[in-house]
Amino acid sequence: MDEVPLETQRGPAPAAETRITVDSPDAMRELGRRIAGLLRPGDLVLLTGELGAGKTTLTRGLGEGLGVRGAVTSPTFVIARVHPPLSGGPALVHVDAYRLGGGLEEMEDLDLDVSLPESVVVVEWGDGKVEELSEDRLHVVIARAVGHEQVLDDVREVSVRGVGARWAAGAGTDSLAGALSG
Repeated sequence: MDEVPLETQRGPAPAAETRITVDSPDAMRELGRRIAGLLRPGDLVLLTGELGAGKTTLTRGLGEGLGVRGAVTSPTFVIARVHPPLSGGPALVHVDAYRLGGGLEEMEDLDLDVSLPESVVVVEWGDGKVEELSEDRLHVVIARAVGHEQVLDDVREVSVRGVGARWAAGAGTDSLAGALSG
């Protein structure tokens, strides 16, 4: 009987986590533009953070960096929006899974598996719901920064972690490290 490597038994390997401090909505959009420079068709990006953390603001920057058509706004009430590219790059599929309670089966009507190979798919509130779409994915967690017993209004701590062979092979998330000011 052939022995299965331990990393195969556990699923896709996580890449190193990169932490970024962001101090304004403009800086969050700039982070989105920087992340967009790392993305290619077929990439899945999961965004996690409380209401108002900056998930849609980050996605707005992703759209600017990818050069897509249309204003990137929250798809909360329509669940998903497709932003076609203005030039030869990938489309941006922006999904808000907040109101979806189930896993991937509840999202099947969105045909994300069909869109994924030629698009960049960004899913807000996607943790635990869409990971099965791709073994290679980028997890972005946005948290409000706390200092001296108070929440710092515009300051966010952002954690970017790649999962799977594409990101473990060094797709450049370490280039995002540090602080961004806007």
